[in-house]
Amino acid sequence: MAEMTDISEFESPLYRTALVQLDRVAARLDLESNIHERLRHPRRALVVSIPVRMDDGNTKVFRGYRVQHSTVLGPTKGGLRYDADVNLGEVTALAMLMSWKCALAGLPYGGAKGGVRCNPRAMSVTERENLTRRYTVEIMLVIGPDHDIPAPDLGTDEQTMAWMMDTYSMTQGKTVPGIVTGKPLIVGGSAGRREATGRGIVYALYQAARHLSQPLRGQRVVVQGFGNVGSVAARLLWREGCVISGVGDVKGGIVNPHGIDIRQLEAHVAEAGTVAGFPGTEPVSNAELLEQPCDILVPAAIGSQIREDNADRIKATIVAEGANGPTTPEADAILRDRGVTVIPDILANAGGVIVSYFEWVQGLQYYFWRESEITTRLQEIMTRAFNRVWALGAKEGTDLRTAALMEGVRRVAEGYRVRGLYP
Repeated sequence: MAEMTDISEFESPLYRTALVQLDRVAARLDLESNIHERLRHPRRALVVSIPVRMDDGNTKVFRGYRVQHSTVLGPTKGGLRYDADVNLGEVTALAMLMSWKCALAGLPYGGAKGGVRCNPRAMSVTERENLTRRYTVEIMLVIGPDHDIPAPDLGTDEQTMAWMMDTYSMTQGKTVPGIVTGKPLIVGGSAGRREATGRGIVYALYQAARHLSQPLRGQRVVVQGFGNVGSVAARLLWREGCVISGVGDVKGGIVNPHGIDIRQLEAHVAEAGTVAGFPGTEPVSNAELLEQPCDILVPAAIGSQIREDNADRIKATIVAEGANGPTTPEADAILRDRGVTVIPDILANAGGVIVSYFEWVQGLQYYFWRESEITTRLQEIMTRAFNRVWALGAKEGTDLRTAALMEGVRRVAEGYRVRGLYP
């Protein structure tokens, strides 16, 4: 199913990056050409118009997307983002990356992604609710608890998911908690879901530190992005004894080589709405933040932040990708040649989809687990996935990103091989 009036929308940097990564891995795996060709294209791409009555009484039409990359291993899973730069190519690339991520973690999902081109910060709560409900109706023919399960992403949150669940449920005449994940606890959300992505990053860093024979405690850490992912990762690493020497958000960065008290910073952000102006720190741009002296860099904001023009100035020895696609292929090669260990996005930030899977299972069963059970199972899956990737990288003599992609792509390709081609 496709309603793609402008095929040039596929031409986004992130989609080109995703295809380059796939093609390189396909060559290393000696992948069958017919399966390789199927993996390069999404199963479905739906483009919708979303008319919304704004607070001033006028109707504004937004462009929305839902892309399902692969359904070979199960229903599709992926986030929904609201951002002014959302386009079909970006959403398609993120859906493809979700396929590899889910397969790498051993989840019975294919990858999907959704997005609406808008500026959510410039919209009222009522306008965002109206947008969400109409978008849900427009994509309803391709989503469902057994078909495609959205989740929050950039610019969306628990409330967005509650609106989506309510809209879908109203059309079904019953409550359907399994239609989305990342919901508030009161309507079927999961304990530990909000912290899952940041917590998964920390679990990946545990294993990286162990394999590199260096303690996590005392490491200097810079975190770009202080939203749901970056703030949780910073808080947990700070509690582990790491020195958080730099933090940034959309308004810029702050640094203190002696360390930032994350508990006090969170209180400041709750009041000021930004990390900027936090006492005892120096302001820097987000570009300068990435180049600060540190042991661990966690890019947890948006894509393509580490590029060919700044990769040689990254001083970290470990980069843990909290965001999707924060490092370009050209920068990857530079970091690899410099001996920097990059924990790729499809491994480092997989905690969110893993606990989303737990939430989905709990919703289908109407039986909910304790948070201690959630975190234990999350750590087990993250640890197994990391160690498989590390072992494959050592065996193949390659970096962790290539190893992770090889493992994820291999599993999806095997699904296509076993199921064959219909008709």
